[in-house]
Amino acid sequence: MSNATFEFSELRKDPLVERWVIIAASRGKRPDQFKEEAETKPPGFCPFCGGNEHTTPPEIWAVRAPGTLPNTPGWDVRVVQNKFPALTIEADLQRSGIGLMDRMGGFGAHEVIIETPDHEMDLAVAPLEQINMVLEAYRQRVLDLRRDKRFRHIVVFRNFGAAAGASLPHPHSQLIALPIVPQLVKSLLSSALEHYSRKERCIFCDLIEQELAIPDRLVLENQDFLVLSPFAARGPFELQILPRRHMHDFTLMSEHEQWAFADILKQTLMLYRDVLKNPPYNMMLQTAPCAVPRPGHPEYWGTIEYDYHWHVELMPRLTKQAGFEWATGFYINPVSPELAKAYLRGEIEEPQAASA
Repeated sequence: MSNATFEFSELRKDPLVERWVIIAASRGKRPDQFKEEAETKPPGFCPFCGGNEHTTPPEIWAVRAPGTLPNTPGWDVRVVQNKFPALTIEADLQRSGIGLMDRMGGFGAHEVIIETPDHEMDLAVAPLEQINMVLEAYRQRVLDLRRDKRFRHIVVFRNFGAAAGASLPHPHSQLIALPIVPQLVKSLLSSALEHYSRKERCIFCDLIEQELAIPDRLVLENQDFLVLSPFAARGPFELQILPRRHMHDFTLMSEHEQWAFADILKQTLMLYRDVLKNPPYNMMLQTAPCAVPRPGHPEYWGTIEYDYHWHVELMPRLTKQAGFEWATGFYINPVSPELAKAYLRGEIEEPQAASA
């Protein structure tokens, strides 16, 4: 039975990461009430534009026209090291401690995937071929960096808009390879492992089956993927893209599935662009960590091939965290996921809480 309207707030727990959120329906707003004034910056020099290749760090990987040379025009997608990297591959991975505190050298990799030479291209309206080339860049760079056994986890993310952390408006994504597995990722992996240990099933596959049976939060779907408005969404219009086929690793997609993913990603970004008026957002690829042996722990994530399920998280930046969120780790979401789904699909005009 659908639960698309609320008179009161509600606490919800995310079964994937054991995280509680508050669905504060009484604080509900229309999408245009979330909208902040767009930042206007005068046009200026952009190092990511075609013709400016000499101003970036050297090219690591690219999709290029035949006969063109690295670090010259003629490319469709181009990967370079971040000019101001958070971590560098040249750093010494030296673990040490100060009493109870741990530290290590700033070893890692920080790359920029420049998605097009066209400064004005929006990924939401780009041709499927262009989106597929961007996804192939993600895949190739993850596979390449995994050859370095010092890396434990690789994060691919996209910041769209200044409010989401994008320092340059030119379409681009980023990749950071880490010598540790982040705590949030560990929580996700641990929940998946615990569920599998009890039931010998993937928690994500169970979630997909449940959401398809009662589609209150099903936003989009095609033959290979579905888009959900998560039950315990952290913010208004958060979405998740999940493959229907069980896969723990993003790089395991078939060629057909990668095209299907490009298609569903384009549809999702078009919803943000057309229905929500192109808000700033963060897109995060959640794939399995690097398969690196852990000395003394041969069982470490030994069932990850069976219990984990890669996915993408999209978070529009329509609200801000304040004191309560920082103090508790709770998120307050003023739009219920069911109403968000209905609004994005055009089933209702305003995703507001029901009034008494």
